[in-house]
Amino acid sequence: MKIYTFLLLILLTTLSKAQTHRFIYEYKFKPDSTSANYRNVNMALDINPKDVKFYHYENIINDSLNKKGGRNYNWNGTPAIKRNKNSYLNTNYEMMMDYFSYTTTDKMDWKLENETKTSGKYTLQKATTDFGGRHWTAWFCKDISISEGPYKFRGLPGLIFELSDSKDNFIFKLVKSQKLEKTYDTSDFLEVFGGKKPLNLKIADLHKMMLQFYNDPMKELREKFDDVPPGTFQVGGTKITSKDQFKEMAKVMQNFIAKNYNPLDLTNAVIYPQIN
Repeated sequence: MKIYTFLLLILLTTLSKAQTHRFIYEYKFKPDSTSANYRNVNMALDINPKDVKFYHYENIINDSLNKKGGRNYNWNGTPAIKRNKNSYLNTNYEMMMDYFSYTTTDKMDWKLENETKTSGKYTLQKATTDFGGRHWTAWFCKDISISEGPYKFRGLPGLIFELSDSKDNFIFKLVKSQKLEKTYDTSDFLEVFGGKKPLNLKIADLHKMMLQFYNDPMKELREKFDDVPPGTFQVGGTKITSKDQFKEMAKVMQNFIAKNYNPLDLTNAVIYPQIN
């Protein structure tokens, strides 16, 4: 117990000195809520002196390569957000046809439970909340007095170690922490991505663009079809030799989009119409 207390004191001391304290979460999620299959990635939670950022860990690897002359930019659809310290106002970043950002206020009310469990040498306490049209369970550590967690989840009296929704569509688990001497610069892949600054808009405008693409996903290729030799375009490995093929290809694309749309926040989700 004395050794654990001593190590904890060291951790809390270095927390106050580190310019960026990075917590890495394993993130398992189902793109298709009806499937048993998960995608599994690592996400970074950067807690800086003035702000908090959450994004795909692969961005850090690519950023290191880009600083050496590379051109590695890959947007994979996982959450990318930024907020000021002690704030529920989040800037959300999205890459679709262009790079966009929009703001949301994401306050949540937690219910602290008496149930506890251990994770390594840490004691975790259970808490629950309803957020984004889903019921969530978090396990947090009061001994690490950081009121933050993965994605938009914050406000508990300790760092969130584990988080999942009631249907296990989304599962976050803390796997590692790092202390960086300087505030980590994300300006080449978050505030700017691939050299593009985000176009700030309202979420309703973003939904409108998503629906426009969904309703006619083959529009751009169809309009360019007459300007190129037949067979130039391929969709899903199939060569397009006639404009008549675009109608069927559009249905395939629409089915794929709708089937693989399982957003964390259902209250801010676009509603895709059924395909006839």
